[in-house]
Amino acid sequence: MLLPPSESKESGGRAGHSPGAFDHCLGEPRRQVLTALGDHLRLASVAEASRVLGVRGPLLERALDASARLAEGTAPLLPAWQRYNGVVWSHLDPGTLDETARARVLVPSALYGLNASTDLIADYRLTFKVGLAPLGGLTAFWRPALAEAFSTLGGATLVDLLPKEHAAAVPVGDSISATIVRVTFRRAKGEGVAGHDAKAVKGVLARRVLEDGPEIVPGFRWRGWRGRERAGQLEVLAPRQRVS
Repeated sequence: MLLPPSESKESGGRAGHSPGAFDHCLGEPRRQVLTALGDHLRLASVAEASRVLGVRGPLLERALDASARLAEGTAPLLPAWQRYNGVVWSHLDPGTLDETARARVLVPSALYGLNASTDLIADYRLTFKVGLAPLGGLTAFWRPALAEAFSTLGGATLVDLLPKEHAAAVPVGDSISATIVRVTFRRAKGEGVAGHDAKAVKGVLARRVLEDGPEIVPGFRWRGWRGRERAGQLEVLAPRQRVS
């Protein structure tokens, strides 16, 4: 299961480290991103730091403190499923999943590249849209490293619920041996969907797929949202808009 991280994150955690699912192949690119981010922020104005981290005010202060602690190696850690507390994750309700199911949730991120949701991660702010010298844009930077990470999964089937920003960093086609089953969320007329309910339904669907497999998508129903298979593609359609 491929799910996006959330911008909203739980603070705190504990010191220490335990091996993560992809440490063996992503350790070096993670170090490069962290070094580039720290170097950039040390010289950045408040406005530039706000642009790179994507927040302002008290959230910027928290993000700068978190980035500094990451650079120092003193950042407290939490399992990713506890760190991410946005709408998708609250509707997934990972605390009531068993550890095996949580380990099957994989999360691409601009800081870590890829984690299992059981991996320990720090509080952070960074998106794939950002470019950092000397690495360039983080989407393009991460793509080769993620190809290597996904190659370790063998012939696994990955159910992709990622938005475009995160999906762009995930290699597809001949570069990985895994099978990717992509589910799109949209309105009946083809427009994309966004907002609270679009995130909520993604978390609910992710939960059901983890429990019962991607075969349930065509029959999925939740608060007017409905799944279907069309021309070999899996879709979840938003409720029809009422005309007054």
